[in-house]
Amino acid sequence: MTEDEGLKALLGGDAAAAARAEAALWEMWHRSGRREIDALMREGIGMMERRDLVGAEAIFAKMIEQAPAFAEGWNKRATVRYVAENYEGSIADCEETLARNPHHFGALSGAGLCYIALGRHREAAAMFRRALAVHPRLGGARHNLAVALGEAVRGNGH
Repeated sequence: MTEDEGLKALLGGDAAAAARAEAALWEMWHRSGRREIDALMREGIGMMERRDLVGAEAIFAKMIEQAPAFAEGWNKRATVRYVAENYEGSIADCEETLARNPHHFGALSGAGLCYIALGRHREAAAMFRRALAVHPRLGGARHNLAVALGEAVRGNGH
């Protein structure tokens, strides 16, 4: 499956095919094509799983330095920064991810979560809409969009 085929399957009517496509896309996105970068990816993910956020952020920063065009390096650092509650830093990394892979539904949704955490609900809603345009079945995104819209309607959005 190519990335284009995977993205097309996300939009199709077959939920099982969409789930397979999502898994295939994540697998593609995690491969840089360079053994040393893929080793850093595994190391950084391992640190995240052990909740070593400082170590994981350092590994992903090293990965970004060595392979700045590799979108998933930026996305993984965005995830670490989100967990560490560095929402502005995470949004910046999501934007870098999206500059390299505009269909990255993980980065779109992640930026939305950061905007919610910052109380910027209109911006959050825009990111969740973009994520759902790429991946209509994306877990949580529809709920998060509703939350963001509800907050924006109450006047709490920026």
